[in-house]
Amino acid sequence: MRLNSIPQEFLSPPMRCGKIICVGQNYREHIKELKGEEPEEPVIFLKPASSLIADGEVIQIPAGIGRVDHEVELALVIGSRGKDIPASSALDYVMSVAVFNDVTARDVQSRYRKAGLPWTLSKGMDSFAPMSPPLPLNRVEDIHHLDLELRVNGELRQKGNTEQMIFPPEELIAFISRYMRLEPGDIIATGTPSGVGPIRPGDLVEAEISTVGTLRNPVVDALKLG
Repeated sequence: MRLNSIPQEFLSPPMRCGKIICVGQNYREHIKELKGEEPEEPVIFLKPASSLIADGEVIQIPAGIGRVDHEVELALVIGSRGKDIPASSALDYVMSVAVFNDVTARDVQSRYRKAGLPWTLSKGMDSFAPMSPPLPLNRVEDIHHLDLELRVNGELRQKGNTEQMIFPPEELIAFISRYMRLEPGDIIATGTPSGVGPIRPGDLVEAEISTVGTLRNPVVDALKLG
């Protein structure tokens, strides 16, 4: 997705997506389903801006990568430049929020993890970062108490609430900005609740966060796109 595919009313002042910063293992039930251990500090990884797509665009699954999973998340879109941001004022740096799907090539991730290698490829493939049109933060109810849901072909797969985060948005911004300068247009995906599962070509993935919006993306075989 090119940034100009997002309606301009959501992009004032004009900006570009610089980096997509993702948080892993931020919901306890999700950690349990992946048989992980609760982290002592946020687990951070990046997706390239080239993986970003809009509501309605297709999630492309390349041939031969095995299982691909959905992960519904609340995304924070940064509006002001900041470094070493204190948690007490962290939300002042958030311009808007959105529904985000951290699409993951699970078999690729598992293989790389077992080998002790980075697993960026499993998260950063083209179209693996669907995001809804951002909504200004001041038009959203308390982001600490938002319901998240994800359905595949109408079947409920994920259901959670942002109150279940181990590290809430303010702590994430403070932690990340200690090491990485945040810039306008940066996106922080804050982690997913339990219920992640596979998606396949032909599926329709629908994610929703209360008062924030909805995100719908069909899944296709990348080879069939020509």
